[in-house]
Amino acid sequence: MAEGNQCDTCNNLVYDEEMEEYVCDMDMDEDDYARLMGSHRATCPYYQNGDEYRVVRHQM
Repeated sequence: MAEGNQCDTCNNLVYDEEMEEYVCDMDMDEDDYARLMGSHRATCPYYQNGDEYRVVRHQM
């Protein structure tokens, strides 16, 4: 999987019916969000893999 597409497998991604799209469900304040947007990180520090079968595939 491409690094830039990690949001598709993130456990924090939830569907918002009001907005009719998926959003990140992290409890961040404005300072946290500003640091995240200003960061030069390649990956999101709040990413949690939602793939329950990842370990099983790795063991095969």
